Amino acid sequence: METLIRSFGIILAFTFCSQLNAQDGNFNKLNLAFESSYELEAEYKYEEAIKVLKAAYKEDSYECNLRLGWLSYLASQLMESKSYYQMAIELKPFAIEPKFGKAYPIYALGNMEELKILYKEILSTAPNNTSALYKLGSVYFYQQSYDEAEKYFSKVVNLFPFDYDGLLMLAHTNFHLKKFREAKVLYHKVLLYNPNDEAALESLKLLD
Repeated sequence: METLIRSFGIILAFTFCSQLNAQDGNFNKLNLAFESSYELEAEYKYEEAIKVLKAAYKEDSYECNLRLGWLSYLASQLMESKSYYQMAIELKPFAIEPKFGKAYPIYALGNMEELKILYKEILSTAPNNTSALYKLGSVYFYQQSYDEAEKYFSKVVNLFPFDYDGLLMLAHTNFHLKKFREAKVLYHKVLLYNPNDEAALESLKLLD
């Protein structure tokens, strides 16, 4: 009986070691693929970087899908980029990182309504994420939906009262909403950040 137990233990140990070796081998292969992809990206060889990474691709790897989403975007393979980012989202549903990544191909494809939905999904997870707030406000601003834009830019400025981008866009939004007093105050705050800011100076001339 004791011999049987000892033999069983040896088999388990051997199996465990074999699994560890296989895992190490897979990790090393993936590690080298990522390293090569970074080198090729730095040389603007995006399609080659994709090819290298696909050779070590694991469908259930969040990192692989995220990286291929980015490389596919750089290679102007926009639908493929969206697909990889979506797989990363499905693997990590609560992560906002792949959703920000997916925004790149969506924007490049000109799908503004889909982009708004995506940023709202990010904000449902991270309500005070200033990047999502600013970008969603910008989408509404350039669609001339100034009331909606004001909501998001106001929140950026409430969170970061001396943020240049937030102040400037909120000032422009108030200008279009004909809230000229508020716009003027905000443009002056922009000038405290950058005394020679041309956008603020030109806008103030229109308000005088």
